[in-house]
Amino acid sequence: MVWWMYAVATIHVLACLILIGVVLLQHGKGADLALFAGGSSQTAFGPRGAATLLSRVTTWAAVIFMFTSITLSLGQSKHADSSVIEQLKSAPAPTTSAPAAPAPQTPAPAAPANK
Repeated sequence: MVWWMYAVATIHVLACLILIGVVLLQHGKGADLALFAGGSSQTAFGPRGAATLLSRVTTWAAVIFMFTSITLSLGQSKHADSSVIEQLKSAPAPTTSAPAAPAPQTPAPAAPANK
C-alpha cells in the first residue's frame, strides 16, 4: 500500500467511529410518533424542524465515509496485480498425497506339526 492509502484508511476508520457514535446518540424520529393516540409533541407528517448538530455531523461523517470507501477501493484496484479470482485461477493446485495404504498382511506359514 502507498502512504496516502494509509492516511485515507485512518480517516475512514475515524469517520466510521464518529458515524457509529452520532447515530447512537440521536433521538429516533419514531419515538414520539403517535398516529392513533394524542399527546405527541410532534406531528406525524408535519414539517421537519431545524437540523441539529448531530444530524449535520451524521451527514458529513456519512459523506466522508462514502468518499473514503470509494477512494480505497479504487486505490486498491490500481495497485493490485490481479483480482483475487485471477490469483486463485493462476495458483498451482495444492498437491495432496493420499495416505499410504498399509501393506497387505499375509498370514505366517503354519509350523509343521511334529509327530
